[in-house]
Formats: sequence, C-alpha cells, structure tokens
Amino acid sequence: MLSSKVHYLRYARAANFLNLSNKFTPDIVDTSCNTTNVRNFHAASPAKINVHRLLLPSTLNALALPNSGIRFASADAVATNVATDATKAVVDLSTIPEAPAAPVAEASAQVLNAAGEPTFASIGLGGWTPVGLVENCMEFLHISCDMPWWGAIAVGTLVVRTIIFPLVIMAQRNAAKLNNFMPQMQVLQVKMTEARQSGNAIDSARYAQEMMLFMKEKQINPLKNMIVPLAQAPLFISFFMSLRAMANTPVESMRDGGLFWFTDLTVADPTFMLPLITSATLYLTIEIGTDSARLSAQNMSMMKYVLRALPIAIFPFTMNFPAAILTYWACSNFISLGQVAMLRIPAVRDYFKIDRMVIHKPDNLPIKKKGFVKGMKESWENMKISKEIEERQRLDEIRFAKAGKGPLVKTFKYDPTKPRPATGSTSSTSTSTVQAKKS
Repeated sequence: MLSSKVHYLRYARAANFLNLSNKFTPDIVDTSCNTTNVRNFHAASPAKINVHRLLLPSTLNALALPNSGIRFASADAVATNVATDATKAVVDLSTIPEAPAAPVAEASAQVLNAAGEPTFASIGLGGWTPVGLVENCMEFLHISCDMPWWGAIAVGTLVVRTIIFPLVIMAQRNAAKLNNFMPQMQVLQVKMTEARQSGNAIDSARYAQEMMLFMKEKQINPLKNMIVPLAQAPLFISFFMSLRAMANTPVESMRDGGLFWFTDLTVADPTFMLPLITSATLYLTIEIGTDSARLSAQNMSMMKYVLRALPIAIFPFTMNFPAAILTYWACSNFISLGQVAMLRIPAVRDYFKIDRMVIHKPDNLPIKKKGFVKGMKESWENMKISKEIEERQRLDEIRFAKAGKGPLVKTFKYDPTKPRPATGSTSSTSTSTVQAKKS
C-alpha cells in the first residue's frame, strides 16, 4: 500500500511538471510509453495540445521527460527506474512455438543379399576373426546353399567334426595301448608309489625313469588323449560366440529357421527339451565315448566322477541359452556318439590300425579297484605321508647346514687332539708286547 502511494505521488509531480513544461515549450515532441494499463493525460498549451500517455501508478514502467533546464531529484529517480525497466521486454506466452522434434538418426543403409535379407556385413556381423569366419560360413550355407538355419548349423558342425576326426583316431590308438599295457604300467606305478612313501627318492626316480622308457618303447603318451579336447575347445568357443551374436543382433530369418518345436532360434527353448537332450547326449558321450578306456583306468577314477557330474552341473546354465547354440551342441554330441558306434566295429578299427581292446580281470591287476570313499581316504593318506617325508628332508637339510657351519659337537670322552694319559694296565700291556716281539 505504501509503495502504491509513493508511485502515485511521483506520477502527480511528473504530470505537473509536464503541464508547466508545455507552457514554455509549445513544440514538444509527443512523449509516450508502450505498456499495458495506459491512460491519456492532456497538457494544455497555447500553440497545440499534446497527448501524453502515462502509466498508472501500479504499472509505471517508463517515462520520457522533455529536455528542459529544470530537473528534480524525484525526476532523476523516475528516469533511472524507466531506464532499468525499459530493457525488459514483454513476452506473450501464447506465441511461443512448440518444441522441435528430436532429430532422428538416419538408419544405416542395409545391403540385401540374393535371398532378400540384410547381409551380415551390413548388420555388424562377419569379419576375419575366428568368430567372424564362423558367421561367414553360416551365411554362405544359408544363402548360397539355400539351407534353413538349423540345417546350416548341423552341416557346419558335421564339417568341423570331420576335419578333427584324424585327431580322434590318434586318441583312440593311444587309449587302446594304454588299456592293453595297463598291468605292466601299474606294476611300475606301485613300486614308484612305495618308494616315494618310504622316502627313498633314488628308487622313486629310478622307477619313474623305467616308466618313461616303457611308454616310449610302446609309443604311449598320456598327453595324446588331450588332443581332442584341446582341439574342440577353440572351435566350441567360436561357434558359441558367433551363434550368440547372430541370435542377439538378431538375424530376422532365424526367428523361423528352427525345426520341430524350436522354430525360433534366437530365444531359449520354453519346453526345456533342447537342454535335456544336450545334457543326456553329453553324459552318453562321456560314459561310452572315445575316452572310455582312459576313464576306466585306475588313475583317472576321480576325473571319471567329475565328468559324470558335468552334464547335471551345466543344465541350469543351458536352460537360458538361445536355441541356436543348443542346436549346435546337440548336433556335436550326436556326431560324437556316431563316431563311437562306428569305431566299435572291428573292421573299422582294423582299417584305422587301432588295437583291439584287451579286457583285464580286476583280480589280475596290481592295483585293485577301489570305491570312491576308499580311494579318497587312500589319496589323503598318501598326501599326508608325502608331506611328512618332505618335512623330514627339510629338517635334515637344516641340521646338516647347522652342523657344517656351527662348532664341533663333543661326542667323545677325551680330546683326541691331546696325548692320551697312560694307565698302569696299558703300560704293562705295552711292555709285555715289546718283550714278546724281542723274544
């Protein structure tokens, strides 16, 4: 309320000043302000009547005063407020345009292949890496050979497993020799274990050397059985990553490129049939596969139990895999089972020069078959004995070092560096000995 009265007094003084100024300056220029809530103020003049538009006291924003020699302090304050408020522009909110739409990124041009589908290169797949090469091969089988996606995956798996089939033959030959010469190897193994447990490092090293010479003579190498897993590992990883990338991109034609109940290869199987088939075929491959002779050996009993539990352990993870990955995995397991069935035929084994498997009676073997619990206890006892022997050898080395560097330990009754004191018995004995020699 007080501010309204102050503005009104300023307004009245300015009006009086304009009235007085018009009497002396009849040709004054029209003074006006462009604001809202304006009323006309007329100042009489002898020459002409000028119309002055002034603001109401509540909305006083601008006031232009004529050029005259009379100045008032209140006029200066008003002029300052006018100069400050004049810079403020009145914005009509109804005239603000709508916000422009967000720019849409231009989609990259997709190149279509002969089947009318985008090429892998245009959607970010393919390349010269192992994963990219697998993707290029899958695209070639699907486009050039006009195969559905499940057929391309199956044929690609068959081609890869055929390439590494010679390694399977090599592992089969080595496994057959390991099985046939198992009794002789177990004899050396028992002797080496007994020598190690007794702390006889020399005999243990000698029996280990005999074992190496025997395996070299019979052309046996336990590491040859690891050739197939080591060769399959990079291939499996490449197929896994390439099929996962194809399913996640996704390749649109893979949505209906499946078979039977799994028509969509880009998502997991909702019936869980593919994970079950994959785990079951993996278990059969481990149980009766190409490594059956190696897994039945006594020294591989622990590995046998671990591999048997593997299909059950991986089932919760394979449940969420895309159907394309499980299609490859199941095809690979079925091909392995087919190779096993073929290599069990005697004519086929003779053709590939694989020795016939000799069946050994468990009672005739030096190492008797043990149960899982008994084998674990025996392994634990052997570990404890080996640790005690190593600790004993370490203490012997410490004592030997101390004895060589420390002072001599007195283990005699008299000092051997000084003459031994003569006794009566010894002197009489020496005298009688001398007289006997003279006589």
